Amino acid sequence: MIDHPFLKEAFPILQALEAAGYEAYFVGGAVRDLFLNRPIHDVDIATSATPNEVKTVFFHTVDVGIEHGTVLILLKGQSFEVTTFRTESAYSDFRRPDDVQFVRSLEEDLKRRDFTMNAMAMMSDGQFIDPFNGRQDLNNRMIRTVGSASERFSEDALRMMRAARFASQLSFELDMDTRQAMKEYAPFLSHIAVERKLNEMDKLLAGLAKEKGLSVLIETGLFLFLPGLSGQKKALAQIAARTLKSLNADQMWLLIAFEVADRHVTDFLRNWRMSAKRIKRIEKGVRTLRRVRAEGWHDILLYEAQIEASVDCAEVEAVLDGRESKSADVISRWQALPIKDRDELDLTGSDLMEWSGKQRGIWIKECLVLAEKAVVNRKIENEKEQIKEWLRSCNLL
Repeated sequence: MIDHPFLKEAFPILQALEAAGYEAYFVGGAVRDLFLNRPIHDVDIATSATPNEVKTVFFHTVDVGIEHGTVLILLKGQSFEVTTFRTESAYSDFRRPDDVQFVRSLEEDLKRRDFTMNAMAMMSDGQFIDPFNGRQDLNNRMIRTVGSASERFSEDALRMMRAARFASQLSFELDMDTRQAMKEYAPFLSHIAVERKLNEMDKLLAGLAKEKGLSVLIETGLFLFLPGLSGQKKALAQIAARTLKSLNADQMWLLIAFEVADRHVTDFLRNWRMSAKRIKRIEKGVRTLRRVRAEGWHDILLYEAQIEASVDCAEVEAVLDGRESKSADVISRWQALPIKDRDELDLTGSDLMEWSGKQRGIWIKECLVLAEKAVVNRKIENEKEQIKEWLRSCNLL
């Protein structure tokens, strides 16, 4: 038995299915990541039992995708997906097979999968089944499709982006046939929903070898069918030529938007179907980065940007300049600001009306902004009487 805590929790499911007379295996990413000694986050189980047969073996089940053979097993506070061995027909919508046939053969099930490294299986006793030499490809750090690359990519074009994503996450190379098929079938990516592309792009941009993943997008022509990137080969190549390891996915989007979107950042991000909250964060980051490049770091800029955008910009700026990040300095400078938010200013609109005898109006906001900047720039202390005297000296009261 493999001594892995996450897999150990799922062993009773395999053993129960085997005891009931069925075959059952760990499959897919968990087996791959076990070989690579990477963290295992999801455990997928494949079985010869049909969904209804699976449900007779376990007390607590949920039909999460029963039409495609998947049943969710609830066991000791954990949930595990169990899917019946199956074969698939054509993918006319470029996403899901038109028809699924349940089978009793593990190899028939594995041969429908995308890459050899994801087409391995493991029994409850730790024995491995590897009909397509996935382990050899893992040892050779190679991404290779199961069977014909043309067939795999014409079934689901998103698999091409998965190949680029694995290049980023694992720092693997594409085998020659896989790379060539991606060049030929890249236009099929236009049939894929943007939300699915974004999911894969986020994973690619979070990888430790994201330069390699971006290079795959460029070399295979996949970038031509991604929102806002079709005319940006040179800019993408310049980004891929940088050292990007330190950036997280959102910081990578900041860098990409800064380099390719010019003054149309909002449209660029919306075309990727990002959430409004995420768009707002990246937009703010791009605006701040432009200011930093034009003005350099100063306290008002830091105060207006706030800490999240400032750190994002410090990380991206370091990549643009090819140097170590100074985000620690930015954080220290932020922490040393006299105030970090207008709510901390020892001045209110009511104070201004009381001191001046004037009615409420836009002048209040103007005075608050000026006082705020004076405090941040340390011209005056954040103390009500000092602020009052300073405003009077400026003829604002």
